[in-house]
Amino acid sequence: MAFATADTDSPHLAPAVDASPRGLRAVADRLSGPGPGSQRVLMTSTFVNTIGNGMFMTSSILYFTRVVHLSAARAGLGLTVAGVVGVSAAVFIGDLADRRGPREVQLALLVLMSVTMASYVLIHDFAGLVLVAALDLLANGASNAVRGGLARRIGGEGAAAFRSRLRATTNAGIAIGTLVAACAIEVDTRLAYELLILGNAVTFLISAAMLRRLPHLEPLPRPARERRWSAARDVPFNAWAIANGLMTLQYQVLLIPLPLWIVSHTHAPRWSVALCLLINTLICVFFQVRVGAGVTTIAQGARAFRNAGCFFLISCPLLGLMPDVPGWAAVLLLAAGCVAHTTGELWHASGSFTLGYDLAPEHAQSQYQGMQGLWSSLLGTSLAPAILTLICVDGGQVGWFALGGFFLVLGLATIPVTHWAERTRPRYLPRPSE
Repeated sequence: MAFATADTDSPHLAPAVDASPRGLRAVADRLSGPGPGSQRVLMTSTFVNTIGNGMFMTSSILYFTRVVHLSAARAGLGLTVAGVVGVSAAVFIGDLADRRGPREVQLALLVLMSVTMASYVLIHDFAGLVLVAALDLLANGASNAVRGGLARRIGGEGAAAFRSRLRATTNAGIAIGTLVAACAIEVDTRLAYELLILGNAVTFLISAAMLRRLPHLEPLPRPARERRWSAARDVPFNAWAIANGLMTLQYQVLLIPLPLWIVSHTHAPRWSVALCLLINTLICVFFQVRVGAGVTTIAQGARAFRNAGCFFLISCPLLGLMPDVPGWAAVLLLAAGCVAHTTGELWHASGSFTLGYDLAPEHAQSQYQGMQGLWSSLLGTSLAPAILTLICVDGGQVGWFALGGFFLVLGLATIPVTHWAERTRPRYLPRPSE
């Protein structure tokens, strides 16, 4: 079995599940979610916060290099070190949210992130960057795990579809934040960059104020014999989470190797880098919900990974062929490749939402979201710059074709891994539909 047993006298374990009809109905009521009003609150709160995140994401590297006067290499190294440290808290804070209630833990994390974000204006050297970024990313990683569990409780039976709507909202917020940041970048002064940072810090507080409107969500009862940190012991779930983490490399393809590829190896104009990101954002905003609506079961989630791999097999070679054609044709290949890649991204995101929820026990959603996020951060974010640059930029066209093949094999391999994980799921609690 995926979950080990433990002494029932552990003080950290919640009461056993009441198996009476009344007890099962009470659990099912909790799983059904507090209603659409709460979903709107979380979506609005997320939208405000991601506007600030878009402001910071767009301008941060320029702030570190032009204001703090770090080299691009040292800034990147500092953020990488901080990122590795930052993923360490997700599982622990996720478990705390499962035991105490996700709303209160998320409120505390939003306030903490407001402080850590504002602290970026105080850094003056490499050590300061690593310290502040590590604290900020630690809180951010924990917040992502808790928000995932919160979305599961609020979304009820349609939690995966609700996550798709949240993702579309996130993309829209980041797009608006990017436009705001562009104005500050054009001014290019210390004050302009610091106003972006402090503005982002304020969005965390506004987001927290909005989130206070959510009701308290009682922790779900745990099985009497379950050990703490069950997510770390769940081998089948972790096997799927590792596959998902490797697939998460795809999120960085359009951000890291593609701009370098366009500028240094193709005849496409430099502005086409922005065109690619615009295509990606618009497709995510308008089609993520539609794709996610068709991925609601574990079997559909596994097939979504297969579909994603197929689209990546199309997109990567299209991008790899750009050096062989003139500038106008390279732009067309770029647009086609971005459309195919983003379509694969939609399938991957939808599959990961559904499988991340349905392969995890209901009472430990935030803890499992933290474990899923840990593998995604380690394999799909921390390693992405080195791996993707080596494969796609240094490896040239062969590397782009190999990357497409890798994603296809990974998508196909996810199907038996998912089936294995599904077969080993203990049925602790009833699903909302039962």
